[in-house]
Amino acid sequence: MKKETRQKALPPRAKRMDRSARLQSARTWVKTYKGKNIAAGYRKHFAVDWVCAFRELEILGVKIDAAYKGQILNSVEDHIAARQRRKSRRVETPESSLDQDETFAYIAGYTEAGFAYGITWEEWGRLNQKNPLDREGDSRTNFNDETPDLPF
Repeated sequence: MKKETRQKALPPRAKRMDRSARLQSARTWVKTYKGKNIAAGYRKHFAVDWVCAFRELEILGVKIDAAYKGQILNSVEDHIAARQRRKSRRVETPESSLDQDETFAYIAGYTEAGFAYGITWEEWGRLNQKNPLDREGDSRTNFNDETPDLPF
């Protein structure tokens, strides 16, 4: 027996409207609005941004204080600039390119099944204890000019 799938509820109609429908609906909404800040109320009721709210309220003939409008629009611009700065800083950090988790100090990649592989924290600790570039202590290497006796 197939389980019936339930359709998800749609958002409120006021939040699904395009501009022409919003303007038509807003004519009656503006007359019945009881709040203090009509721009913020319009923005929340119709789910639009500040720029759209100011523009549509001006189309409807609502008087909005120019100082308030300028202050809000400057705040919006500052918020957008701050988000872009945070995004650029996040991209610039070299640590963000290292893939790590609680098991692996460096994740080289993932298998087809989705399991990570790479250098574990334990291996990382051993690598840091001995310097891999320091060949002085390595008995297997011979750096003098004489050719070593080869067994073959």
